[in-house]
Amino acid sequence: MSARLKGKIAIVTGAGSGIGRAAALRFALEGAVVVCADVSGENADKTAAEASGAGYQAVAKQVDVASAEQVQRMADETATEFGRIDVLYANAGVGGVGTAMDTDEAEWARVIGINLTGVWLSAKYVLPHLLAAGGGSIVNQASIGGLVGVPAVAAYAAAKAGVIGLTRQMALDYGSAGIRVNAIAPGTVSTPLVQGIWESGAGLVSGGDLAAREAAAAAIYPLKRIGTPDDIANLALFLASDEASWITGAVYVVDGGKTAS
Repeated sequence: MSARLKGKIAIVTGAGSGIGRAAALRFALEGAVVVCADVSGENADKTAAEASGAGYQAVAKQVDVASAEQVQRMADETATEFGRIDVLYANAGVGGVGTAMDTDEAEWARVIGINLTGVWLSAKYVLPHLLAAGGGSIVNQASIGGLVGVPAVAAYAAAKAGVIGLTRQMALDYGSAGIRVNAIAPGTVSTPLVQGIWESGAGLVSGGDLAAREAAAAAIYPLKRIGTPDDIANLALFLASDEASWITGAVYVVDGGKTAS
C-alpha cells in the first residue's frame, strides 16, 4: 500500500460527496487518519464508513462550515481525539446562481458564507493546531470562476476569487511556521454542485439533460472531457503531502486547458 500521508491527521470538509468524498477516500488510502466533515451527517457517515470498510482510518463529523462554533468544535475535537492536525482540505462549498443585479442579499450571504467565510473559519480554527504540530498543509478549494468570468454566478465567482486572495495572504503569514497554504481552481467537474448550477440555467453550458450538458461542456475544453472528482483529489493529495514541501501560496488550475484558450 502506498503511504504518501502515512501517520498524518487530515480534515476534509465537504467530504460527503463529489470532490470531498474522492479526496477523503484517497487520503485514507494513502495512510492518513481522515476526518470526513460535511453539513450532511448522513453523507459524512457514508464516506467514513466506505473508508473504514476498506480497512482505512476515518471518522465522520457533521459540520456547517459557516458556523464558527461548529468549525471550532470540529478542529478541537480532532486534535483531542488524534493528538494533532496535519492537513486541512477546505473543500466544502455550494453553488450559487444569479447575476450581480438579480442576486438577492440572502443568497449572496449564503454563498459567501459557505464558500469564502467557511474556508476562513476552517483555517482560523485549524491553524492553532497546525502551529502546535510544527507545521502542516492547508489546501483551499477555489475555482476557475475565481480567475475568469463565468456567466450568472456572481456570488460564487466573488467567493472563489476571495479564496484565492486569502490563500496567498495566509501563505505569507504562516510560511515561517512551516505551514503551507495552496489553492486548487478546478474547471467543470461532474459533481452534484455543478449539476445544480446547470439545472438552474447558469454556468458554462445550459439546456438539455445531464448527459447533453456534460457533452456540451466537454466540447469547450481542449482535452474534450470534463473533470472527475479524482482528477482534483489527485492534486489535493500532492499538495497535502511532503512532496509539495516547497510549494506555498500557489493556485493550481485543473481545468483540461480551459483557461489556456
